[in-house]
Amino acid sequence: MPDRYADFPDLTLDRPADHVLRITLDAPGLNAVSPAVHRQLADVWPVVDRDPDVHVVLLRGAGKGFSAGGSFDLLREMVEDEEARARVLREARDLVLNVIACSTPIVSALHGPAVGAGLAVGLLADISVVGRTATIIDGHTRLGVAAGDHAAICWPLLCGMAKAKYLLLTCDPLSGEEAERIGLVSLCVDDDEVQDRALAVATQLAGGAQAALRYTKHTLNHWYRAQTATFDASLAYEMMGFAGPDAREGLASLTEKRPPRFPGPAGA
Repeated sequence: MPDRYADFPDLTLDRPADHVLRITLDAPGLNAVSPAVHRQLADVWPVVDRDPDVHVVLLRGAGKGFSAGGSFDLLREMVEDEEARARVLREARDLVLNVIACSTPIVSALHGPAVGAGLAVGLLADISVVGRTATIIDGHTRLGVAAGDHAAICWPLLCGMAKAKYLLLTCDPLSGEEAERIGLVSLCVDDDEVQDRALAVATQLAGGAQAALRYTKHTLNHWYRAQTATFDASLAYEMMGFAGPDAREGLASLTEKRPPRFPGPAGA
């Protein structure tokens, strides 16, 4: 990789085809997003956007799944440390807005579990290719915090408000097949075809008219830019939740592998 990518040692980068940059999430715990990976996922997109040799980005996960979401280290920091919450808020905002602002088309390949910060990029990608038995979950409310990250601006637009509310409030898992049916993802294919199909799409785009593709993406992404205030509110409420008792109980229940016992209602 060129020196321009030296600041992203925790992301695995390679070039599987001409003008295609592949970013692979490859970490313990089903590619859980550590504090370092969270920062790098936020910062890599402006660098990609300035790379004249990259026409398309392909984002995928290594091994048995795309990403299990934030690591326990990241979640624990957010529960225990006010400065960490402020840092993660900035990074989460940058992650979403940098993906939206990146003129380079992004293709995601989702297989196995797809949760959390990794899922944010996966669904905000311009084309998402998902395996039939993939498991898509936005688990914020299960953790005891509001559904921040990308969900408030992305899910209602992709699959409609009724489905978005149901899935974000219940944290019910969604198969790849169902995700395609409701419009949350672009394409659903057999599990063993996900990587090849995503690479084929990326290669097709890499050979296309780059200015036309980029201006089309930029124009369509005004739908997301128009919801910036909604996005900021969702992030603020999420981080407020991480400072409270529900998030502490939610994290404890995950580490102890038991249902959460939330302490009680709070004012809304």
